[in-house]
Amino acid sequence: MRCFGTCRLQDVSVVDLPGGGSGRTIADARRLLHDARQRHPLHVRALVGVRRVLGQLFGWDARPSNTARSEPSYASRLTDDQRARSLSPSGSPEGPLRLVYEFPYEAVGEVTNATVHAFVCMALQPRAGGYRFYFAVYVANVSPLTPLYMAVIEPFRRFLVYPAMLGNLRAAWIAAYPER
Repeated sequence: MRCFGTCRLQDVSVVDLPGGGSGRTIADARRLLHDARQRHPLHVRALVGVRRVLGQLFGWDARPSNTARSEPSYASRLTDDQRARSLSPSGSPEGPLRLVYEFPYEAVGEVTNATVHAFVCMALQPRAGGYRFYFAVYVANVSPLTPLYMAVIEPFRRFLVYPAMLGNLRAAWIAAYPER
């Protein structure tokens, strides 16, 4: 995904997904990711809950009031062909994200609030013995606090949330698509 403006790559993670058979798409991985959220360890669910409460208390989850400093949805930048090829409609809610597009092997969602304009990019690549799932987060600053906010939550994202999320994806994948 090409980011415009001051968008920076924040996180990249990869997990190998064994088996799965032929014809798996990013929709399969996204569905399993969504379903696996309920199986996150207690400490990850607690962190997400604390972040949600703090977001409400401090107004972090509100859309920025200064629209000149925040990008409109990147879905508006899709060509008519890209919009037509997307397997799900742009703007569809995906938990805290809005879907920008979903092609067979890649999907991008975004969230814009008072702390960030962030993009979650996912790709699924067939490989020998299964698939490889790529997960990346890009962030554009929406305020002078964005870099501080990202720095404060970095250890939680990197060492707790993403490993739990991708570990749950792998476990759900193995359960859903056992190797034959």
